[in-house]
Amino acid sequence: MKTMAAVLIEINKPLMLMELELPQLKSGQVLVDVKYSGICHSQLNEIRGKKGPDKFLPHTLGHEGSGIVEAIGQDVTKVKKGDHVVLTWIKGKGKDVPSASYKSAEGKLVNSGAISTFMTKAVISENRLVKIDNKMPLKEAVLLGCAIPTGAGIVLNTLKVRPGNSMAIFGIGGIGSSALIVAVSRGASPIIAVDVSDYKRELSKELGADHFINAKEASVEEKILSLTGGRGVDFAIEASGNRIAMETAFMSVRDKGGLCVLAGNLSQGEKISIDPFDLIKGKRIVGTWGGESDPDRDIPDYVDLYLSGKLALSKILTHQFKLREINEACDRLSRGELGRAVIKNDE
Repeated sequence: MKTMAAVLIEINKPLMLMELELPQLKSGQVLVDVKYSGICHSQLNEIRGKKGPDKFLPHTLGHEGSGIVEAIGQDVTKVKKGDHVVLTWIKGKGKDVPSASYKSAEGKLVNSGAISTFMTKAVISENRLVKIDNKMPLKEAVLLGCAIPTGAGIVLNTLKVRPGNSMAIFGIGGIGSSALIVAVSRGASPIIAVDVSDYKRELSKELGADHFINAKEASVEEKILSLTGGRGVDFAIEASGNRIAMETAFMSVRDKGGLCVLAGNLSQGEKISIDPFDLIKGKRIVGTWGGESDPDRDIPDYVDLYLSGKLALSKILTHQFKLREINEACDRLSRGELGRAVIKNDE
């Protein structure tokens, strides 16, 4: 059997569409017909070499997707053929098979990990799959692989937001948008969205933000203080992967308990700088690992919320591309022109 995949051949070069030969399934592996794949800055950083030297080239990409199980390997008990599934980079229950490999038409080895989604069919480790209700649309389900578990997870699991908590969200992409809609549903107020693109102004308002700050046009810290009566916000989420945004997000939280969560990724080796006296004043800063999500627990809950009309996933999905358009999607993402884009893999 064959699959069409977008393969990273060389750092800082366009992805190459290649037909690959599917390997025999190992124990704990699952073959998935991947219908949709999410694209975010984590993949972009990998393509652009911002994560450092890449010793696995050439390799497949993608860590968030949705699809239908086609076959299961030995010892797989979590899913069966025909199940609708979310593909996620966050480890859950099941066997952990860290890698797969494919062959090109020329017989050359193409590496892969436990999960890859920029391809029409993919071999996935059992513990990177969660079965979902067949009523859940696969297009919206793709967000449950990364954007929602991370963004919503920060709001629900890391911060445990309550009605009336004030919040600033830096970077209104997939993770920031996910955090925003769930913060709205939790009654956070005011919610201040921060980005460098005026396109995100309208998106933020549509998703329910009370205020928008264009970081290119205003002093973000001063504006946040102004909007909160000089106090600062209870919580800040940084999801842009920008050094200045990270530092500003920390400075924007209130003294005596304000908490800043960093979700964005800087280039390897890049550092941030904070004033330690702000820590003494009670400001706090933490990182997050996928919003502290348990995929087997949380993803079915998000499905239920969507099916009951309480999770507006469709608003987050701003663009759709075909697999052959993936390099255009990457370029537009790097220019800040997308909210959360999905790749429709079967075209």
